[in-house]
Amino acid sequence: MGAIRIFLFLLAVFCLACGSARAEKRVALVIGNSAYKSAPRLANPVNDASIVGGMLKKAGFDLVEVKLDLNAAEMRRALRDFGGKTREAEVAVVYYAGHGIELDGTNYLIPTDATLETDSDVLDETLPLERALFAVETAKQLRLVILDACRDNPFSKTMKRTMAARAIGRGLAKVEPNSPNTMIAFAAKAGSTASDGDSRNSPFAAALVERLPTPGLDLRKAFGFVRDDVLKNTGYKQEPYVYGSLGGDMCRWSRQSQSPQDRKRALRTRSAETACVKIACRAGYRVNDDNECEKVQEKKPVATRDDEAKRDAERKKLESAPATHQTSGQIICNQAGCRPVAKGCHVVRTAGGLNPNSRIATGNVFEHEVCN
Repeated sequence: MGAIRIFLFLLAVFCLACGSARAEKRVALVIGNSAYKSAPRLANPVNDASIVGGMLKKAGFDLVEVKLDLNAAEMRRALRDFGGKTREAEVAVVYYAGHGIELDGTNYLIPTDATLETDSDVLDETLPLERALFAVETAKQLRLVILDACRDNPFSKTMKRTMAARAIGRGLAKVEPNSPNTMIAFAAKAGSTASDGDSRNSPFAAALVERLPTPGLDLRKAFGFVRDDVLKNTGYKQEPYVYGSLGGDMCRWSRQSQSPQDRKRALRTRSAETACVKIACRAGYRVNDDNECEKVQEKKPVATRDDEAKRDAERKKLESAPATHQTSGQIICNQAGCRPVAKGCHVVRTAGGLNPNSRIATGNVFEHEVCN
């Protein structure tokens, strides 16, 4: 009887554990802004939000809210309501496609009704990126914000500056989340702009839908594949970037059940793991450990003890070697012919008689070689 009780107890614990695993709640908010009132309409954000929302639903998310063309009040309300739903979730995701702007190092998301006539209007008419991070902050395991908002900003071209020193950057600024297990994915690296492409969806959104749903694939590796795809499809002009870090036990995006389409995608992903994307840097630059081009530093020669010992040995060898025969630059001639005067010797000219060495007379002057 005791063994049966222990078995039933262990079985109950196992079932509770399985039930808690199945009860993992995942929620997502997807926003796509295309119809801007004070800027040309963007073709892709609404389409991108639709396919990303569909991808999240197919991946098994319990709640996926897709919001399109939101003004400032609607964006604030959507983020506030979504923040209330993340408190009971293990995984929370916010995806935003539309215009964004960086002002004095802070990133802002631009609603459709923003006019941004002056730089000070950014504080009143937009939402800071921190608002989206605040909405996912209460999730228990994974907090993810995906921004396809690094497009070339039309507002910055017409915006009046209230202060000459106020900086309005190109693209978005680098950001490091303060909360643990939080990731922020940019469609383009900080300080650069993203492309909408020529198709219905942006290169970044198309890569997300292709790579993220792969069952069992580590989320960090999935974003690595997204980066490779976007680089390749934009001619290495756009490089997505991920900021933040995750733990080792919370990086699976999709649950393990696989449809035939999922199995094909998984096979393509595994084959892509063995392929490399070549990054070309201009002359004088090299690829560093972060797969970025950095300037090659010139290496200055450094003297070592071995070099000094080698030079001393060579100097001693030269000093101990016998002196080589060198000439003085003078020429002396005799019956055998002419030759240079040896080192340490010189030619002496005498008048009358015969030269005792050469036996050759030149007028009344005779030459002979005298050595020290």
